[in-house]
Amino acid sequence: MTATVKTSILTILLFLVSIVGYTQSPVGKWKTVDDETGKVKSVVEIYEKGGKLYGKVIKLFRAPNLDQNPSCQNCTGDRKGAKILGLEIIRGLKKDGTTWKDGTILDPENGKVYDCKIWVEGGKLQLRGYIAFFYRTQTWLPYKD
Repeated sequence: MTATVKTSILTILLFLVSIVGYTQSPVGKWKTVDDETGKVKSVVEIYEKGGKLYGKVIKLFRAPNLDQNPSCQNCTGDRKGAKILGLEIIRGLKKDGTTWKDGTILDPENGKVYDCKIWVEGGKLQLRGYIAFFYRTQTWLPYKD
């Protein structure tokens, strides 16, 4: 093999690796899915700020007879009584290889805050909330407007 062919192959491989790395970013919009019903509940936009990841609710999927933008009645601190739309539910995740961790996630339904880590696997966002040794992992799906 000539040096030119080897260089071309290496360039193509590096390009493909960079594409795979780019598509694995959790930054973007994700549909949350109810663990019990399998129904889409909301859309969360994950964004980077100051080198950390945050996420806020940007859309809710609720029955027409329900309040379309309820307040977080069980939340505490700065989120107490806040409207769900626009509510920052993911805070302070730090990058560690292909995983973002050491942050928190809020469950607006019960107001509880859990330690959290996220990663992208197979084009889907994996989100794990945990307390001590107990955890639950959810799969969120990409959302297109």
